[in-house]
Amino acid sequence: MDLFRIFPEASNREEVEENTPEPESHIFIRIIICLFRTVDFLRNLFSKTLGISGEKVLDELTLEGVASYIQSGKCKNIICMVGAGISTSAGIPDFRSPDTGLYANLQKYNLPYPEAIFQIDYFKKHPEPFFALARELYPGQFKPTVCHYFIKLLKDKGLLKRCYSQNIDTLERVAGLEGEDLIEAHGTFYTSHCVSFMCRKEYDLDWMKEKIFSDDIPKCDKCSNLVKPDIVFFGENLPKRFFTSMAMDFPRCDLLIIMGTSLQVQPFAALTFLPLSTSADPLLGIISIGGGMDFDSAKAYRDVAHISTCDDGCLALAELLGWKAELEEMVKREHEKINSKAEEERTNQSSGAAGKAESGKAESGKAESGKAESGEAEVE
Repeated sequence: MDLFRIFPEASNREEVEENTPEPESHIFIRIIICLFRTVDFLRNLFSKTLGISGEKVLDELTLEGVASYIQSGKCKNIICMVGAGISTSAGIPDFRSPDTGLYANLQKYNLPYPEAIFQIDYFKKHPEPFFALARELYPGQFKPTVCHYFIKLLKDKGLLKRCYSQNIDTLERVAGLEGEDLIEAHGTFYTSHCVSFMCRKEYDLDWMKEKIFSDDIPKCDKCSNLVKPDIVFFGENLPKRFFTSMAMDFPRCDLLIIMGTSLQVQPFAALTFLPLSTSADPLLGIISIGGGMDFDSAKAYRDVAHISTCDDGCLALAELLGWKAELEEMVKREHEKINSKAEEERTNQSSGAAGKAESGKAESGKAESGKAESGEAEVE
């Protein structure tokens, strides 16, 4: 089952192959993560030995307590952190499930190891496996889930500060989130660029889709180098916006909702350590101790874990908030729009194909007629 977690007031990237060198920014973040973990250890130590805990925000550490907090008017800046688990009900596989995960089903590509399909050096030498996989998983073939639309509902209610996503499927955008609402930490198919540092020409989603579904390896019109969707491969840096935005967003975070990610992969997982000051005890704040998550200890005061599928968790919270009917209507309405658009595109494609066929017949008829007339003239 997918993990649906809710962490009031603060509370992956898939793990890099061991032999893959880390970019410098990742190493920098790794150092920060080590410091955060040390700080969290000290916070727990002080809490247990001195009996210090943070300010209690929730009436109870349950989904009901979270709903009450949202309804109180004190919760105005919600951040969502999401991973592959929010898209599995749309039919998109996650990465590491033993039988159904993406990495468990890549044998047909004859890769040296499963993660190689997303390794930048391997891609530059052997792009074919990635683009074959892209045909199977390309955006536009799947509809957003209840979870995606719940995040959109948070935006409509004026409560969403930002959605930090590990996903590359663009379903957050399809559900109605815009670029300003999103931090696509691991990149996106929405745009593509030439891999040459001297060129870096940009291409849009439609251009890349045409290339992929015509079985062409996308090459730059300007310099003939490979063109790659702007998803973050192993061996590449995360987008700069990920680092700049987290420094601004998380100190303002009132509620952090984490869905569909195991938080095992850095640097994405380190985001849970960032909102350190708003809920920590004043003494802990003085010595800069705070952050992390605590569900089970006697000193737990703010973190809530709700174990269910992501869709069921969102429906449960929406019901407690009085939003369930609105959420279900949104899902139904938006899926009908997507289905209608897809049907219209299929009709247009069929009409276009039929038109070409008729045009071909007409041209053929003219040619035959011309031959016949020429023959008659010669006989005369």
